[in-house]
Amino acid sequence: MPDISRYGHSTNLIGVATACIASQLFNDHPKPLHIAGTRESAPGLFDQLAQQATLADCGRVFQDYMCVVFGFETEQRLRDDAQGRRRYRNSYLRLIQDWGMDSNNAQGAVMKGWVESRFGLFPNFHKTRIRNFISNDWLTYIEEKMNSRYHNNCIYMQLDLVYEFCQWVVERFQVPAATHKTLYRGVDALEDYVVKEEGRHDKIVRFNSIVSFTDRPGIASEFGANILQVQVPMVKLVFFNELLPHHALRGEAEYLAIGGDYRVKVLS
Repeated sequence: MPDISRYGHSTNLIGVATACIASQLFNDHPKPLHIAGTRESAPGLFDQLAQQATLADCGRVFQDYMCVVFGFETEQRLRDDAQGRRRYRNSYLRLIQDWGMDSNNAQGAVMKGWVESRFGLFPNFHKTRIRNFISNDWLTYIEEKMNSRYHNNCIYMQLDLVYEFCQWVVERFQVPAATHKTLYRGVDALEDYVVKEEGRHDKIVRFNSIVSFTDRPGIASEFGANILQVQVPMVKLVFFNELLPHHALRGEAEYLAIGGDYRVKVLS
C-alpha cells in the first residue's frame, strides 16, 4: 500500500485506511463505506425511506426531513430576525449550488474539509495546487474551510446524511449504477494529474479529495482539451443528478465523488 502520508490522515470516520480508499486498487475492488453513526442518528429517516416505492418519492422524503430537522422551512418564513438583520442558515443545497459555481470558493473549501474530516483525504488543490503544509496555499484552505459563516447549521452532519442517503439509494435502486459508473472529466494540464503512465492513453491520475464528473463527454470537453474517462465506484459517490428532485446542478449532469488515485483513459 502507498505511504499513507501522501494521501491524508491516519484516522477517519469510515473505518477503512485512508491510503486504501485513495488507491486505484480500491476503485477496482470497492467495499461498502459508511460514515460512523450517521444512519444510526437518523433511524426515522431511513425507516421512512424504506417505505417508499420510487426514487422520486425517496428524494422528496429526504428533502422534507432535512428541511424540518435543519430549519430550512423556518428560514424561508422568517427572512429577518427581531433586530432586522438578514438571517443566514447554511444548507447542503446551497453548498452544492455554490460548489457548482466555483469549487475553489470558501464553500468549496468547506466541502473539501468535510471529506478530510470524514474520509481522511487531504485536498491537493484549492485555488492553486497545494504542495505542502507550510505554504500559504494550505493556510488559505484552512482559513476558508473553518469559516464560521458556513458552520452555523451542522453542515458536516448535513453532508453526512447526503452521502448516506446517496449510498442508500445506490443499494436500494441500483442507480446510477450497481457498482461502477463510466464518467468523464475535462482537464487542460494533464501533467498536473498523472501519477503513473500505463500506456499512451491509460494512466493513473490523482484527483482532488472531492471531484466533479459528468456522464456526458460533450460537457466534459467544455472544461478542458483532455477528456478523462473514469470508472467511478458507487461507494465513492456523494451526489448525482437524479438523487434529489430539486437542486442546482442538473444543467451539467454533475456527479460528485470522493477523489484519490484513479485509473483513467484519455480520450483527447
